[in-house]
Amino acid sequence: MVFGLNQLIVLKSRDEIKRMAEACRIVAEALDGVKKIIAPGITTVELDKFVESFIISKGATPAFKGYRGYPASLCTSVNEQVVHGIPSIRKLKQGDIISLDLGVYYRGFYGDTAATFPVGEINRTAKSLLAVAEEALYKGIECAEAGRRLSDISFAIQSYVEENRFSVVRNFVGHGIGRELHEEPQVPNFGGPGEGPVLVPGMTLAIEPMINEGTWEVVILDDGWTAVTGDGSLSAHFEHTVAVMEDGTYALTKL
Repeated sequence: MVFGLNQLIVLKSRDEIKRMAEACRIVAEALDGVKKIIAPGITTVELDKFVESFIISKGATPAFKGYRGYPASLCTSVNEQVVHGIPSIRKLKQGDIISLDLGVYYRGFYGDTAATFPVGEINRTAKSLLAVAEEALYKGIECAEAGRRLSDISFAIQSYVEENRFSVVRNFVGHGIGRELHEEPQVPNFGGPGEGPVLVPGMTLAIEPMINEGTWEVVILDDGWTAVTGDGSLSAHFEHTVAVMEDGTYALTKL
């Protein structure tokens, strides 16, 4: 383990990362499966039921259900909803976008992933938002190399997003992950380069940019979970669980 800025960061062995990769593969397959049933008319609770059934069929446990009281296995955030949207009988409509965030617990380790998908044909702004958010994730992963600083990830994400005239959410950040769903260190999607702990082999991180069409500010709804953009503009969210290794950095939740 290593220490940085009063953070205790638990490093994983190569064997532990192999076991963690099994959880990550299940969560990646669940996301790949549920995206295929997204269509106008389907309800978000139907998406949740699909994900929960798939995860259980693999002998794994939905990581989110019951976590700090969250009531579902899947977070379904539509349009202006940034994160933590609760599945309901709401039907998706042509032109919506939906962010799906899900986690799995399997054989002692967690995997966590997210992506935003179009519902049918979407407008040009929404297409651009999704493309920039996904590319921002990979810009961050490119900087998650042994020997670099944690904030190099943050700086790469923010720089790319703002170059494309979108904004980065400050209220929610990425995180360490492993035997716990949320571990140290926090991984902000904003900030200057060259700060924070040095990245070393054995670190496992959930990198997850959340970007908005308009303001970066968010509001939490009365359900205590759903975060929406402060100005009602669209939001997108992409996430991979990654492992920093001696020979490179691997996105464990990428099929």
